[in-house]
Amino acid sequence: MPSHAEKKMLPYSQSQIYDMVADVVAYPDFLPWCIATRIRSVDDNQLVADMVIGFKMFREQFTSRVELNEPRSIEVKYENGPFKYLKNKWVFESDENGNCLVDFSVEFEFRSQILEIAIGKIFTEAVHRMVSAFEKRADTLYG
Repeated sequence: MPSHAEKKMLPYSQSQIYDMVADVVAYPDFLPWCIATRIRSVDDNQLVADMVIGFKMFREQFTSRVELNEPRSIEVKYENGPFKYLKNKWVFESDENGNCLVDFSVEFEFRSQILEIAIGKIFTEAVHRMVSAFEKRADTLYG
């Protein structure tokens, strides 16, 4: 099962980075391979969201439950779609200078062997592009 973890220090506040990551509706505007998102429901500190991802000839939709623990963390749990398993987590910590340390991790496994092979080959590159897209988005919003 592919997995990745990464920590980055960003020159923005904990609440700014939290708000940016929590804004799931904006993902198609900046996130590679994200074609569309839709919020199905919002309940207290959770939302259920659909996301459509596309890569080359593949196009898949999946549903996740997003737990929002403002401003400390966001945890995404898979509900329905092409995966056997999908989990990602964001943890946001403020340092003494007001910067934000972002701790990001993702693990997943596709149901389809074909998708697993296709994505598995580019997984590390894909995750780095996605993390970079969030960094650029922060620069655009707050830089």
